[in-house]
Amino acid sequence: MTAEIPGAAPAEGEESPAPRPVYDSVEAWVTGQFLPMFRRPLGGENRWCRQWWQHAEAITRLTALWHSWEALRLEPGTGMATWLRDHLDHHLIVLLGRGGPFAQCSEDEHIEPREARAQDAPPGWWDTAGPR
Repeated sequence: MTAEIPGAAPAEGEESPAPRPVYDSVEAWVTGQFLPMFRRPLGGENRWCRQWWQHAEAITRLTALWHSWEALRLEPGTGMATWLRDHLDHHLIVLLGRGGPFAQCSEDEHIEPREARAQDAPPGWWDTAGPR
């Protein structure tokens, strides 16, 4: 039996355990990292809804940001710069923008977004057997 030395590299043929995430949920990441770190003046161009979790698109984008942040924070050197450029800079404009998921909301008021509707295509529309 061998004693494990904290911080020592794993023995040959053994895999090191996967790093634990800093945050256990997207909500914890939003309130612990995203909101305190990436502050913007609200109103005008930038929108936020304190009930952000009511917006499916916001949940999807914030979860993507959280997961990519958890992965890239472990990359030495330019990991965080890559995350800022390739992930945050793109999603922040969409999330907080005038046409984004919080477009109808203010920091103090949640307004349920209206879901777009679709009409079914006529019978045969998707057939690829011949010309229409």
